[in-house]
Amino acid sequence: MPPRPAPLLSRLRAAAAVAPPASASPLSYGRGHTRIASPFALPPSCLRFPRAAAAAVSPLVRRPVTGGFALFSMAAAASSATSVHDFTVKDASGKEVDLSTYKGKVLLIVNVASQCGLTNSNYTELSQLYEKYKDQGFEILAFPCNQFGGQEPGTNEEIVQFACTRFKAEYPIFDKVDVNGDNTAPIYKFLKSSKGSLFGENIKWNFSKFLVDKEGRVVERYAPTTSPLSIEKDIKKLLGSS
Repeated sequence: MPPRPAPLLSRLRAAAAVAPPASASPLSYGRGHTRIASPFALPPSCLRFPRAAAAAVSPLVRRPVTGGFALFSMAAAASSATSVHDFTVKDASGKEVDLSTYKGKVLLIVNVASQCGLTNSNYTELSQLYEKYKDQGFEILAFPCNQFGGQEPGTNEEIVQFACTRFKAEYPIFDKVDVNGDNTAPIYKFLKSSKGSLFGENIKWNFSKFLVDKEGRVVERYAPTTSPLSIEKDIKKLLGSS
């Protein structure tokens, strides 16, 4: 007769006495039961991150990356700013303008374009608003942008000439900027983070408008299709005029 196989319990005890391979994972079969090595070792990609190693990892440290340090610096400036007055921008001639010079004034900041279907109505009404309230502490800051349908393709000089000769724009027109994407101007990062829109943070089209109070805080945002004259009451309220 062939020899009888050893009882199951004996086989388990024998297996437990054998040292498990380094890659094996111990399994437990309930309190008080023998622990044996699993024959199914986990591949490295499935291993849990050791708790001790996790505690030893240093916190995230920002380091400058070649080609991206300037963008990081601009983003940091926008995130740390508390008002529009914290920014410096360039005018149409390339000269730097410290927006703190507008402290105490109510501002309407607009991304403009010369070849948009909204150009005539917006430029006309912006000039009307400016003429009416410029002596009461109201200022319009126009930032040309070519990101929407390529409708502001001209040079800064051509843009200023167009606005001033055709629409008698007397308010300041600044350097052409991006208002969305990786190269968004820091001032627009701040404006968008201060006031999102119903459909998200990004600027949707030409002539989006931000109303800023005398302390440089963004108090309202208006869609491109909102006519400048329709927000006159909000401007008057911030000016304190009746």
